[in-house]
Amino acid sequence: MTNPSTFPGGKYAWLLAPAVLISVVDLWTKHLVMADLPLNNGIFVTDFFNLVHVRNMGAAFGFLNDPSTPWAARLFLGATAVAVVVILWIARSARSRAFVLALGLILGGAVGNAVDRARFGAVVDFLDFHYNGMHWPAFNVADIGICVGAGLAALCILFGADGKTPEKQ
Repeated sequence: MTNPSTFPGGKYAWLLAPAVLISVVDLWTKHLVMADLPLNNGIFVTDFFNLVHVRNMGAAFGFLNDPSTPWAARLFLGATAVAVVVILWIARSARSRAFVLALGLILGGAVGNAVDRARFGAVVDFLDFHYNGMHWPAFNVADIGICVGAGLAALCILFGADGKTPEKQ
């Protein structure tokens, strides 16, 4: 049983607050990019960073980002629905605030990108980092939430704060 004092405001506040924050900031920043920057154009910011407006029909790092795979958006929407259910299922038994927060970050990122897939059949990406002619694939705020959340969840699991109490000997 979860100790209520472990989650001031309730466990689901620790899950939903970061999820809502990430998804709202993600969708707002994407709206700004779409309103001010034509598709497939960019703005030079620094020697290592540009703002761009690109669409990714695929998954992370452009996997399946190919116009000949229109089914990919539906596949990724389905995978996101499954991920949301799994996140909610895992969160109900989690006992660590950090782990629940990590799940919330992942959830918010998943929702932000799912909204794009449902609306456009692709995810709007706009953060473009590069160095010496090499580019990291463009990404967005939702992707940041997913990566930070996954990293935090991994740390929680590695260091024993994965939300489960040890079995009694």
